[in-house]
Amino acid sequence: MPDTSPTVLLVDDEPELRALLAEYFGRNGFEVVQAEDAAAARARVAEQVPDVAVLDINMPGENGLSLARALREAHPRLGVVMLTTAGEAIDRIVGLEVGADDYVAKPFELRELLARVRAVLRRLQVAAAPAAAAQGPDRIAFGPCQLDVAQRKLFGADGAEIDITAAEFDLLALFARHPNRPLNRDQIMEQAHNRGWDVFDRSIDLRVMRLRRKVERNPDKPEVIKTVRNVGYVYVPVG
Repeated sequence: MPDTSPTVLLVDDEPELRALLAEYFGRNGFEVVQAEDAAAARARVAEQVPDVAVLDINMPGENGLSLARALREAHPRLGVVMLTTAGEAIDRIVGLEVGADDYVAKPFELRELLARVRAVLRRLQVAAAPAAAAQGPDRIAFGPCQLDVAQRKLFGADGAEIDITAAEFDLLALFARHPNRPLNRDQIMEQAHNRGWDVFDRSIDLRVMRLRRKVERNPDKPEVIKTVRNVGYVYVPVG
């Protein structure tokens, strides 16, 4: 992210809400770009890629989930925050799976939305920083796989892309920043936090299990993401 004011793209079909958000984000140091639907959002992004996009899921025509997927594929380092209807758990889950970094349920406090947008920007800045200097700033080895920090993508030994969610990338990036250092569950929840995570320890275990299936030669005998008894997990850089 540049040192200048971050740019936020606000995509919502409600003019009053867009105006309110634009005024609020502008007062809090953001450059604001607005779009009333997905087509207008695509046009705005073609002119200038923002640092983060705030997308309403329920819009006429192409919905926010489809737009989030397209933006993530075209611009891996673009932060995405979804606006959902309270109680729509399916929308939240699908939003996170297609690549959204966070979500906020309507109605929401402006301060909460601002805080979550800023948190997404911070996570993206940290993830883009050199994670393991010995391996270079952009490609981090996870066993036979390579994590491309700049593109937020994981590649297998054959060079083919392996699908990972935004939350899985956050977890891999966290491990990459702390090689050979055991991390407990509290540290993982705090430093790689994503609203798709539950407050229960088991949610972390399930994500690690899914990642092991993708990066370990033998997921039943992990060599890259190891369990540290009574502590948590440790990333061991092995080729």
